[in-house]
Amino acid sequence: MAAIRVIRPRKAPPTSAAMHTLRKATLADVPALNALIARSARGLSTEDYRTEQVEGALRGAFGVDSQLLADQTYFVVEDAGQIVGCGGWSFRSTLFGGDARAGRDSSTLDPKTQAAKIRAFFVDPGHARRGIGSLLLDRCEAEARTHGFTRVELMATLPGVKLYAARGYVGGAQVHFDVGLGERIEFIPMHKNLLAP
Repeated sequence: MAAIRVIRPRKAPPTSAAMHTLRKATLADVPALNALIARSARGLSTEDYRTEQVEGALRGAFGVDSQLLADQTYFVVEDAGQIVGCGGWSFRSTLFGGDARAGRDSSTLDPKTQAAKIRAFFVDPGHARRGIGSLLLDRCEAEARTHGFTRVELMATLPGVKLYAARGYVGGAQVHFDVGLGERIEFIPMHKNLLAP
């Protein structure tokens, strides 16, 4: 009886952060960023949020903040020219939300007494868990330090908590944000001391 030879398909090598390029986002990127944010929110949030919560958040809590682009503190990660991740930091008071969110505060923070904000991290579902979030976070924390900040804070989505916790961020009590049409979405405020070893 002849031996049966099993041929297994070759797996593509995993994408590493070294294969990605990081650059500052520009206004020309906004359409691609909006599409990425929607893909990320819909594709990576299903275990933590209901569809109605995600769609509500996309109307304001999730989205591009053009102030970050104007301040040149928002970045994209590209893989072969395609934007597969985005995120930034801010020296302004607004903690989260895109241009459509009401109640924004563009006042400048004092790095001696206030924490810089880590803002709007989103990764393409097809490129999740490949180091893109950490690549962005490294850049944002380094820039915040350069601007004199010793602390950073953020409003984490439930899917994002693991990344931030692994990077030394400490979470607070869960908060709820109204996204309209009777829906609310849960976030976890988190913070980190940039001077900690």
